[in-house]
Amino acid sequence: MNTPDYLVIGAVTKDIVPQGYRPGGTVTYSSVTVQNLGLQAGVVTRADPTMDFSLLTDKGIWVASAPSAQTTTFENIYVGDRRTQYIRAVADAITPDDVPAAWRSAPIVHLGPLAQEMDEAIVELFPHALIGVTPQGWMRQWDGTGKVSPKVWERAEYLLPRADVLVISEEDIGGNLGLVEFYIRLARIVVVTNGWKGSTVYANGECRQLPPRIAREVDPTGAGDVYAAAYLVALHEQGDPFAAARFANVVASFSVEALGVDGIPTRQQVVDYLAQHGGA
Repeated sequence: MNTPDYLVIGAVTKDIVPQGYRPGGTVTYSSVTVQNLGLQAGVVTRADPTMDFSLLTDKGIWVASAPSAQTTTFENIYVGDRRTQYIRAVADAITPDDVPAAWRSAPIVHLGPLAQEMDEAIVELFPHALIGVTPQGWMRQWDGTGKVSPKVWERAEYLLPRADVLVISEEDIGGNLGLVEFYIRLARIVVVTNGWKGSTVYANGECRQLPPRIAREVDPTGAGDVYAAAYLVALHEQGDPFAAARFANVVASFSVEALGVDGIPTRQQVVDYLAQHGGA
């Protein structure tokens, strides 16, 4: 078995839409982004045997899916720019044994939990990778109706010193800047995304606000995962945490201009835009 350039681990989801459902989750949006940027993506997940992965496999993405009694299922309800989220089903937990041995040497690894589906100790499998974390699944809880609300990430102090990049949204932290300060003390690079406002990068003792590309928003679902994947790819290639944010801002802004993964751009689209607008 070959090794992917970019390995993303987390629950693939069924996202409820008026027509039924569509595949979603960090692993979906991140892996499609990576593949569109010209790298080979690999996905480790869990889902029920009926889950259709053709959206990924038709693009050449490698999928290692362990069996589960059910697939993690979300329903997102948007009112303006505010989202109320419900979890309707949760897949079985992802374990270190679910990660193929050959994939453990992937140069870029993205830990993207959505519903408490993996232990933070899985980070120990990748001592030589550039490791990025989108921890929203460790920062959410849900009640008996499935309604999602924030919770404290209890093992951040364990994981972040072992990773390289933390990407979180203002929604994840509920505007708690004290929490950002706490994460900055633990992680090498912290990126806070804020939709149409762009992103803020804390790295090398600096804090920089990177402006977005203005987009005509159609569907914001998955934009944070698109951003994280683009950021990690650019950081791995360029080594500049601030230029990587400029690149990721542009990739994510394209992604919201169509439904699902259809807006995620190719590398050439992004390169052309940056060339025309003075980007790195």
